[in-house]
Amino acid sequence: MRIVVSLLLVLSIGLNVSAGQKVYDFNSRCEQAYDAIMQLRINEGKALLEEEKKDNPDNLIPYFLDDYADFFPLFFNEDPAEYANKRGSRSFRLDKMDEGPEDSPYYLYTQAVIKFHWALIKVKFNEKWDATWEVRKAYMMLKDNQRKFPNFVPNRLLLGSMQTVFGTIPDGYKWITNILGMKGSIKEGMNNVNAFIDSNAPEARLLREESYYYYCYLTLFVVNKPEDTWTFLQRKQLDTKNNYLFALMVANLALNNQKAATGIKVLQERNEGSEYADIQYYNYVYGLLKLTRLDTDAHVYLERFINNFKGKFYLKECLQRLSWFYYMEGNQTAANKYRQMIFNKGGLETDADKQALKEAESGKWPNPFLLKVRLLSDGGYFNEALKLILTKKSTDFTDISEKLEYAYRLGRIYDETGQDDKAIQMYDATVKVGANRPEYYAARASLQMGYIYEKRNDKAKAMQCYQQCMTMKGHDYKNSLDARAKAGIQRVSGS
Repeated sequence: MRIVVSLLLVLSIGLNVSAGQKVYDFNSRCEQAYDAIMQLRINEGKALLEEEKKDNPDNLIPYFLDDYADFFPLFFNEDPAEYANKRGSRSFRLDKMDEGPEDSPYYLYTQAVIKFHWALIKVKFNEKWDATWEVRKAYMMLKDNQRKFPNFVPNRLLLGSMQTVFGTIPDGYKWITNILGMKGSIKEGMNNVNAFIDSNAPEARLLREESYYYYCYLTLFVVNKPEDTWTFLQRKQLDTKNNYLFALMVANLALNNQKAATGIKVLQERNEGSEYADIQYYNYVYGLLKLTRLDTDAHVYLERFINNFKGKFYLKECLQRLSWFYYMEGNQTAANKYRQMIFNKGGLETDADKQALKEAESGKWPNPFLLKVRLLSDGGYFNEALKLILTKKSTDFTDISEKLEYAYRLGRIYDETGQDDKAIQMYDATVKVGANRPEYYAARASLQMGYIYEKRNDKAKAMQCYQQCMTMKGHDYKNSLDARAKAGIQRVSGS
C-alpha cells in the first residue's frame, strides 16, 4: 500500500509539473511592455510580450496586455478590415484568462477589462447591443471581484469610471440600466476613481498613468470641473513629448475646453518617431485646433484625416469644418464639394456628426462673421473674439437665428472672461427667444447659466437652469447637452 501511495504521489507531482501552473505575473518585462503600449509604441510592447510568452509560457499577463495593443489602433482608427482580422482574439484571450487561478484578483479583473475594451470597440463599429452586454458583464465581474477582493484597487478605477458615467444617464432611460443591473452615481464613482489615484498599493503605481486618462476625461466631461482637470495635469507634469497617448489626450481636452493654444503646442512638440503607432485621430484633432486659430493650413490636416481615416466617427463633422474653411476663404467650389460629401461619408453616432448633416441638408451657410467669432471663441482666443463681435450689434443682423447666435456667442465670451453678470444677461435673452427653436443656443445658454449659479452656490437657480436645459426639445446636440445637465443636477443634489 505504501508503494502504491508513493507511486500516486510521484505521478501527481509529475502531472502538476508537466501541466504547469498558470499565473498572472505582472513582472518587469510585462511592465515595460505595458508602458510602451500605453505610450502607443505598440510594436515595441508586442515584441516584449512575445519574449515573455517564450520564456514564461504559463504567464497569462502577456495575453492580457495583447488586448491593450489591439485596443488603441482599433478604437482610434476604426479600420473595418483590421476589426474583422482581430475580433476573434477577444474570445481567445478570455479563454486564456479563464485558465488562471480563480483565487487571484486578476482572474475576474482581466476578463472584465477585456470585455470593457471590446465594448468600446464595438460601439465604434455600430454593434451597440453587443457593446451594452459587454459593459454589463464587465460591470458585474468587477462588482463580484470587489466583493471577493476589496483591497484590490484596480477594481475601483474601472468600476468607479462606469458608475460615474452611468450616473449621467437621463431619468427617462434609467429603466434600461436598472434592468441591466448597472446603477450609477457620479459621487460614488469619482470617490472610487480618486481612491485609486490616491492609493500607494503596488497595483495603483503600476496602472497610475492609465488612471490619469480616466480621471481627466471624467472630471472635465462628466463632473464639469475644468479647473480641476488642468490643475491636475499641471501637477502631474505628464510627459506629452514621449507619450503619444497623453499628447492626444491633452490635445483633445484642450480642444473641448477652449485651450487651443495648449493643444497645438503639445502636438507640435511631441516626439514624431517611427516607433509610434499611426493614429489618424491626430490629424482630426490638430486640424480642428488650428481651425479655431483661423490658421491658413488647417485644411491640410483635415484633408489628411478625410483621405486616410477608414472609420465613421467624426467624418461628417470634419467635412463640415473643411467646408467652413473654404467658405471663409471665399472658395465656394471647394466648400460645396466638401459639404456634398457629408451626405455620403461617415455615420451619425455623435451629436456633432448629426449637426453637420442637418446643416448640410438645410442648404444654408453660417454667417461668416459669426462663424469666425465662434471659431475664435471655441479655441479660447477670447480677446480676439470679443474685439471682433463688438464691432457689430444684434440689430445689424436681420435673420432671427443670427440674432440669437449673436446673443449666445457674446454671452459665452463674457462667461469665459469672468464677466458673469453680463453673461447671464445675454444667456437669459438667448433662452427667452430661442427655447422653442431648433438651434442649440438656448439649451446651451441655460446649461451655462446653471454652471454660473452652481459656482455661486445658488443651488435652486442652478437646478432650475439644468432642468430647463433638459426640457428643450428637438435642438442640435440634444444628447450631449442633456447628459451635461443631468450631471449638473446630480452634483447640485449631492447624489
